[in-house]
Amino acid sequence: MTLAEIVFEKKKLYQRYGVEGYVAGRYVEAGYNVTMKFATPKGAVSFVARRGQELLAVDVLNGSVRVTKEHVDTIAEKASSIGAKPVLALYGSGPRLGEDAKKAASEKGVALRRFR
Repeated sequence: MTLAEIVFEKKKLYQRYGVEGYVAGRYVEAGYNVTMKFATPKGAVSFVARRGQELLAVDVLNGSVRVTKEHVDTIAEKASSIGAKPVLALYGSGPRLGEDAKKAASEKGVALRRFR
């Protein structure tokens, strides 16, 4: 993809999906192909990003929420049901990450990423 196509794709994702589209656009910029609102047997994820053989299941949290162990467990279950690596994207400074969530994420192999 050319730079102009990447910028266009990022803009369209943000306009159509808001915050989830912004995060997906950052993955497009990094060379991934994204599929928004992907349905898994355990429930829908925000989007799935694919690059080569790598598959990521990404859930985006936005607003004033406290990230708990349950959030980490659900994304881990959803990702394992489709054979993907789980990623929990925290948008902005609103989502607060607790110690129990950090510990659960390291145990389950969930990557925690903050986007601003």
